[in-house]
Amino acid sequence: MPFAKPSLFVLFVLFFTLHLQAQDDDLLSSLGEEETTTFTNASFKTNRVINLHSLENTAPGVMDFKVSHRFGFVDQGLYDLFGLDNASMRLGFEFGLTDRLAAGFGRASYQKTYDGFVKYKIFRQKTGHQSFPLTVAYVATMAVKTIKLDETQHPQLFSSRLNYTHQLIIGRKFSDALSFQVTPILVHRNMVPVQAIDNDLIYVALAGRVKLTKWISVNAEYIPLVAGAIDPQYKNSLSLGFDIETGGHVFQLHFTNSTSMSDHSIFSETVGDWGKGQVHFGFNISRVFTLWNKKG
Repeated sequence: MPFAKPSLFVLFVLFFTLHLQAQDDDLLSSLGEEETTTFTNASFKTNRVINLHSLENTAPGVMDFKVSHRFGFVDQGLYDLFGLDNASMRLGFEFGLTDRLAAGFGRASYQKTYDGFVKYKIFRQKTGHQSFPLTVAYVATMAVKTIKLDETQHPQLFSSRLNYTHQLIIGRKFSDALSFQVTPILVHRNMVPVQAIDNDLIYVALAGRVKLTKWISVNAEYIPLVAGAIDPQYKNSLSLGFDIETGGHVFQLHFTNSTSMSDHSIFSETVGDWGKGQVHFGFNISRVFTLWNKKG
């Protein structure tokens, strides 16, 4: 059955989450009135590294409006102005619901994809009487491709268009200047073109941030496939970029070989080859709005 492996994975993650949450609550309840714990924040400037979810969540009571844009491949040369004549984009809305829980949705022009996610911080890095060295967060996403197909050639149920990911983000802010995270990822695709390609794929993403100035940092991420058979045309996603903070905005300027901005296809449908100049220049713009009193 196609859902067996993802279901077992979800059950494991939920059990792991509840176990760690109970431990975290026990630690906090053991603190005396005069003992304090300080939670680490600003590991990354936004809740995205570049394409990947970062250690950070949108603050409670806040909406993060994201505009993501990718020009065409730079190897298209002067005729297409190194990709500027072609573009894909995504609009997203992300909400901080509690200190630990966030959710969001978006729509990308790539294959006319709608996507949504839920993100929960299981553990938070903290210092003080009861310190903990890492932040651990779980992200679940679902996406549906709505691009029209020739139904006479590709008859499909709606469920065939659905794709899922489960991600466990494990990371640490080592200093004000350096943060790093590792993310095991399970991708499940309800439909694949041939039997030789697996519905389930496993990736282990690596990402980091180096702060250059108070307002500027360098980010990088690499997402290699570690298990599962995939069409050989697809490559591992690799992205490099800069974060620039200006008041209520964060601009992320980057180069990436991933055309899509929806999680499952970033991981499993990247066709660009850095060695051949098949790289997109792009940007993400993040603008936050306070929707309700954070203390309310």
